[in-house]
Amino acid sequence: MPVMIRPHPHLQVAFSALVVLLIALQALLEWGGTAALQGPVAVISFLIVPFLALEAGLVGWLFLSVAGAVTLALILQGADWLPVVRRALLTSGFYAAFFCALSLLRNVSQSSPAMEKAGTFLARQPPGRRYMALTVGAHIFALVLNYGAIQLLGALSLTSARTEPDEEIRRIRIRRMMLAIQRGFISSLPWSPLSFSVAIAVSVIPGTSWGQLLLPGLVTGVIYFGTGWAMDTIFKPKVSGGRRAVQLDPGRWTALLPLALLLAIMLTCILVVELALHIRVIGIVLVVIPAISLVWLWLQSEAPGAFAGRLRDYALVELNGYKHEILLLMSAGYIGITASALLGPWMAAAEIDLAALPTPVILLSLLWILPIMGQIGANPILTLSLIGPLLPTPEALGISPTALAVALICGWILTGITSPFTATTLLIARFGGITPYQVGWVWNRGFFCAVMVLLSLWVLLFAYVLG
Repeated sequence: MPVMIRPHPHLQVAFSALVVLLIALQALLEWGGTAALQGPVAVISFLIVPFLALEAGLVGWLFLSVAGAVTLALILQGADWLPVVRRALLTSGFYAAFFCALSLLRNVSQSSPAMEKAGTFLARQPPGRRYMALTVGAHIFALVLNYGAIQLLGALSLTSARTEPDEEIRRIRIRRMMLAIQRGFISSLPWSPLSFSVAIAVSVIPGTSWGQLLLPGLVTGVIYFGTGWAMDTIFKPKVSGGRRAVQLDPGRWTALLPLALLLAIMLTCILVVELALHIRVIGIVLVVIPAISLVWLWLQSEAPGAFAGRLRDYALVELNGYKHEILLLMSAGYIGITASALLGPWMAAAEIDLAALPTPVILLSLLWILPIMGQIGANPILTLSLIGPLLPTPEALGISPTALAVALICGWILTGITSPFTATTLLIARFGGITPYQVGWVWNRGFFCAVMVLLSLWVLLFAYVLG
């Protein structure tokens, strides 16, 4: 088993400096920088890898080994492998920059009393409103906290549920609350400008943008969490003996106003910049979100030197604490791009032409491929990076680029509730006190079947009627 080495403080400083430089160069590249910046971005992405390897665990080293093996196979294939590796490094560097740019907002928001107050209001809603409150709340919190939304609402929900002395009621409440949080979180992924699903779909499928994905993404999210709410209402567990649950005071609805104001500022800034300058949303996020985070951090810092101290702690402590996540993100993107370049010639030699398949078959297959790959540990980033370049162009399929992106994103969100290896399932399992397999294959089994049917119909409807 690989031994993780605790790095010297100077190495931590060097790693943080490389990450900050990567974010800055990636932002410049997105905001109209010359192609000459691609070389430095690729080099920095490569230089980051040794720092990640020093603290990689077993899974991290497995991903690094696969990345090395695929690169070696690409070289031995005899083709022009260097441009492929360069493109893979650019892609993996973008994933790292995007993740770290969002992590500053998560850091600042988690120290805000207003966010905890809003979460408490949602977690303490009465039984008739609790599921929908947590679903919508997780949906909104995901835009600010990312996976921190599950951690915050999950912890607050458990605190609320533990006040219930009746074991049967407490068990039912925990299951319903955890599922509401998970489904609410995932339902934000089809449209949120801060989600990896949108960012990667836009980067993989030319001709798409966040503005084009916004409305179909919102519809996808409503179908997703609406199906969960309907099933929770119809199949609500009955408590034997007609016992009543303990109810805590949730406070006033005004607790949600700071969160609503923050979201309005974020989304307005992103939308205005995209419409005015026609910059990809992923580039806007790299600049706008850190800027908003810095202003919010400054407003939180009342004591002299508190602002500089928080920034220093974030750069030297928190960024280094994300090495595991950064390694998995970068490895998934790198493996997907390089493996796709390996498969392309093999498919051509075998005379496998995906364009010969009926378009509805390709669209609906995407809803199954991502969840199936998720069962063997392939996260959606790896799968989408792998199959995206192999797909026929939207023009060849006779559909719009947005329609193809919608199908890919629907496959992504179906993976989030079924794969025992995704972060959402792992977090929900921890809070629910069960295994990830039970969350994906037992708790979400009926929901997966129902929402698969509805999303399949939606994907075809959008591709052939609305898109």
